[in-house]
Amino acid sequence: MTIKKIYDLLDEISPFELQEKWDNSGLIVGAYETKIKKIYISLDLDDELVDSLENGSLVITHHPLIFSPIKTVNFDNYQTKLLQKLIKKDISLISMHTNIDKTHLNRYVTEEVLGFEVNEQNDFICYANIDMSFKQLQKHLENKLDLEYSKSVKCHKHIKKVAVTTGSGMSLIPYVKADCFLTGDIKYHDAMEAKSKKISLIDIGHYESEKYFVTLMMGLLEKNLKKNQLKGIITVSKNPFSYK
Repeated sequence: MTIKKIYDLLDEISPFELQEKWDNSGLIVGAYETKIKKIYISLDLDDELVDSLENGSLVITHHPLIFSPIKTVNFDNYQTKLLQKLIKKDISLISMHTNIDKTHLNRYVTEEVLGFEVNEQNDFICYANIDMSFKQLQKHLENKLDLEYSKSVKCHKHIKKVAVTTGSGMSLIPYVKADCFLTGDIKYHDAMEAKSKKISLIDIGHYESEKYFVTLMMGLLEKNLKKNQLKGIITVSKNPFSYK
């Protein structure tokens, strides 16, 4: 199967044109006519992962390896070092980022992982009506997402409506219309802003909320590819952080 066939399939599942202007989803490394037999799926790339990939394969990531233009290629930073390895091993790279967030990932995590029913979605924000105390909700999220701990801002004792954005969604706080916003990478001043708006926050982690990209994509590819069309679809993903 060629990269072009996989790219077209992914574009049909979640159109690349839906990505944000600042994003860089799509074919990042490789050529459309290249033939591949194995697909790897990962949230990100790192040295250990790239070293383990089979030559001539395709890796689909959520986060693009390249966001802004590269002016020098000296192999001494994260991006260029991995680019060198990918090119040497003839490994192609496609990223599905803000497009899959909008069409699938936020809803998938809200419904399939957290068990809430989405009754409204506004681009990146999924809304669900619930009936939980703040403490119950926090415990529910820790169990469902396997969180080591959860950082929070409590403005309400009881939560009737949640907003969910996987990854890093605090830039969306001006648009959130809910009792509690669930997202990752919450910073100090974000917390102060939310508190002033009387919106509770629970930090669901960046990796912890987006790692489900792997299982989501696995299911979408298995659903859309014929049996035995590829030798195998291998899932890989790891958290760069460790907790004590």
